[in-house]
Amino acid sequence: MRSRLASSRPDLAHVPVMAGVAALAAVTVAITGCSGQTSATVAPSVSTTSRAAPSPSPLPVPSSTSRPVPSPTSPHVVKAAHLARSLPVRLQIAAIGVDSALMHLGLQADGSLQVPPGGFPAGWYTGGPTPGELGPAIIAGHIDMNGPGVFFRLRDLLPGDHVTITRADGSKPVFRVTRVSQFPKDRFPASLVYGNIDRAGLRLITCGGSYNSRTGHYEDNLVAFADLVTPPR
Repeated sequence: MRSRLASSRPDLAHVPVMAGVAALAAVTVAITGCSGQTSATVAPSVSTTSRAAPSPSPLPVPSSTSRPVPSPTSPHVVKAAHLARSLPVRLQIAAIGVDSALMHLGLQADGSLQVPPGGFPAGWYTGGPTPGELGPAIIAGHIDMNGPGVFFRLRDLLPGDHVTITRADGSKPVFRVTRVSQFPKDRFPASLVYGNIDRAGLRLITCGGSYNSRTGHYEDNLVAFADLVTPPR
């Protein structure tokens, strides 16, 4: 919902994160905010010109398992070998005008996932793989907070769009979007989003759906799935 901006209360609320790869402990955490108190030090360019966004389609929720859980993949995606660990420092998504630094997100005392304190920048979850490593790297950001946030146009991503991550070692792995799906927060498919996969993947997460003025929250979460397709130069 584009015309209704979020309040200052948390809004990426109560999304269970089920760690599925070795770098993620077997814990349950929650994404607990879609807003914050401070402005970003690096604000990406965010255009309000939208393209035709794909309509979310139903996804099966895989069972919790220690084996890799494949996610839907475009037949045109060529999987690249995964990379060694290196911390991500920058996120670029040309298709939706995003160019953002990346802060680090950990867990709060209650086990919930920290979120960026403002609309910018986006944040990488340090308990998971770094982008390019085997498994699903997690990046969360706000859809809005007193104005458009870093992932305000995440819904406009289309399969085939590219996401570039700059890492501390100087590499710039490129990921190709395979789908963008919206899930009710009370039926969030944690295994699908966070479970084991047999390749280097990326999950971009923000709020979506209708804004509930009574609760001060959006009712859904929006997730962009992407796979590594270009090895570093």
